[in-house]
Amino acid sequence: MSNKNLSAAKNAKNDEFYTQYADIQKEINAYLDYNPDVFKGKTVLLPCDDPEWSNFTRFFAQNFETLGLKKLISTSYAPDAKKEKYGILFEYAAEQNGGRPQNERGKIFVLDHDTNASGRIDFDDLEWDYLDGDGDFRSEEVCKLRDEADVIVTNPPFSLFREFLAWILDGKNCLAQRRRGAEVGSRVPRDHDGNGLAAKNAKVAKKFLIIGNMNAIKYKETFPLIKANKMWLGATGNGTDMVFGVPETAIISQYDRDKAAKMGYVGNYTRLGNSCWFTNIEHGRRHQPLQLMTERENIKYSRHKEVRGIGYRRYINFDGIEVPYVDAIPSDFDGVMGVPISFLDKFCPEQFEIVGMSLDLADMSVIRERLGRNDGGPTFYIEKDGNPVRLYDRLAIRFRRSK
Repeated sequence: MSNKNLSAAKNAKNDEFYTQYADIQKEINAYLDYNPDVFKGKTVLLPCDDPEWSNFTRFFAQNFETLGLKKLISTSYAPDAKKEKYGILFEYAAEQNGGRPQNERGKIFVLDHDTNASGRIDFDDLEWDYLDGDGDFRSEEVCKLRDEADVIVTNPPFSLFREFLAWILDGKNCLAQRRRGAEVGSRVPRDHDGNGLAAKNAKVAKKFLIIGNMNAIKYKETFPLIKANKMWLGATGNGTDMVFGVPETAIISQYDRDKAAKMGYVGNYTRLGNSCWFTNIEHGRRHQPLQLMTERENIKYSRHKEVRGIGYRRYINFDGIEVPYVDAIPSDFDGVMGVPISFLDKFCPEQFEIVGMSLDLADMSVIRERLGRNDGGPTFYIEKDGNPVRLYDRLAIRFRRSK
């Protein structure tokens, strides 16, 4: 097997993360607390979701009547399609169906009525069949299912997050040039400034709830939606360890395996501390304003040594102040503040306005002049001991003040 295929195989093994039932239940309960009818009469689609491995179908099927669903659709990706994509040597039974191996075909699971006369609609009433194709979410038949659905819920492969989000918003563009194994970024249509067209122009009528890496906040396909208040973080799991089941062939560090074990998950589990939910479904918790101290109070009482007794440093290459921790945001400051991207977990759109991202706002010409060289990607700098100090990516925010 070539090195290229070995590398692809390694990525494939670490791209399958199975969400725990308890995490799904905790997240969905937050939406039900805000609006008990949020799923009532809705068709829910779970793409790339095989009930044999995934808890999403199990949860929605078991709670079909409680949620008041109209229909549940789940599709799975064919195992031999993974073999073709990643060049991995798998062994499967060579069942034939019309002359074509069944392992090359994805499956579709549908739940919309009581099939076994038990008096209730639940997981045992799921009906399944083979799809015509491999079940890739970009295929025409899965796109049609997307168009039928009211809500899309899943944990897509992290490596395909950009493309999956674009598929939700603007599937035709994703479908136009489907190429197996190609770079994701090459498939996402952009304008002349490099911004994702799907994110820029999206009306986002389709409701969705998906899991991704916290760093996806910075993607050009994602951030415009967040800034425009068309997408936000979910209610739970943000900035904390989430545990996922993984295939037996997955490459897991002993550290992550031990962390998962301490949380009660022993075996083929790993923890991801930077995973979070992304959604456009209201959950209410994002409308809770932060209780903050004034600038003077922070300087006197802050528990952070970077602020207490020192105050707030101004950026060298942007007109704003550095706020290294969310709880150190000064309540009486009227200018622009740079905060860690983890701030989005506490973001209340009625309290704050998102101005932009340091990736786009930082004036790097000032830094190049000071350093006499390029110094990585654009971000904000502060001065410490007479030297420019590079910071991690920052969100630029300011308070919304009543006029």
